[in-house]
Amino acid sequence: MIYTITLNPALDRTLWIQKVRDDVSNRILEEKSFAGGKSVDVSKVLKNLGVDNIALGFVGGFAGRELEGRLLNEGIQTDFVHVSGETRTNIIIHEKETGKQLAFNARGPEIKASELMEFVELLERLPCSDLVAIGGSLPLGVTPEIYRKIITIVKRCQSTVVLDVDGVALRAGILARPDVIKPNIHELSELVGRELKGLDEICAAAREINRQGVRIVLVSMGGKGILLVSEGHEYLAVPPNVDVQSTIGAGDSSVAGFISGLIKGKSLKECLVYAAAAGTATTLHQGTALAQKEDFERLVPQVKLTVLSERA
Repeated sequence: MIYTITLNPALDRTLWIQKVRDDVSNRILEEKSFAGGKSVDVSKVLKNLGVDNIALGFVGGFAGRELEGRLLNEGIQTDFVHVSGETRTNIIIHEKETGKQLAFNARGPEIKASELMEFVELLERLPCSDLVAIGGSLPLGVTPEIYRKIITIVKRCQSTVVLDVDGVALRAGILARPDVIKPNIHELSELVGRELKGLDEICAAAREINRQGVRIVLVSMGGKGILLVSEGHEYLAVPPNVDVQSTIGAGDSSVAGFISGLIKGKSLKECLVYAAAAGTATTLHQGTALAQKEDFERLVPQVKLTVLSERA
């Protein structure tokens, strides 16, 4: 079984307007709502790719119930801790005239210490899993130390841990030695304390993180592709050029693509290709809609894989 953990999930309310204009009433042409949050997105893409999973985290209030219901309708099992606060609602605005998108992300509810411990106890009771994906921002009242605690708990079962967070949270999580992390170039630069400019510098920085006990470092580089650095293996996967409709959720989709490869026993090369294809598949859709299986399968053979370094 696969678990995904999103401590600060959200309802993503997506609005389409012609163009944002000052001091007038802007008419909404279309609107949709989606269950969102980094690992919630991972859950959704995994399900689209035929991989069952269970979503964990905190939800509260009417928005939390709607989020659970939307996941249920998509065939995704959940086991959330219900809190006294209200699950956040993010607003994403798309301008049809310009193609621009504006995102307004809410902070989310404050989690009480007792609610946090309820989640920890839930995690300790769960059956062992094959893989746990952890991602997203922290809600109020929760410190980055929770990521080290979560990883320590799930690693008792020898589960593979994929961590997709940034900043102080990433530094705290790495101390528990997750198996996989997925920073972008900016996040990796912050992690190693220096600006990274070329591919050689990025590879060297990723190798530093390998030496700290992280087995696989995936570095997302936008249109330039995704880099994988593991001991003795350095690969670059570059997706084909496509008509990008939205980049929201593309990084989370890449994580899901990589996980789907791991679960199916694919090689690291194939897993990386899956990551690039899934992330690109999400960019084909407007709003916060995510990768669909038919797009993913069509893109897989179009991803260009380059072996930068490989030892037997």
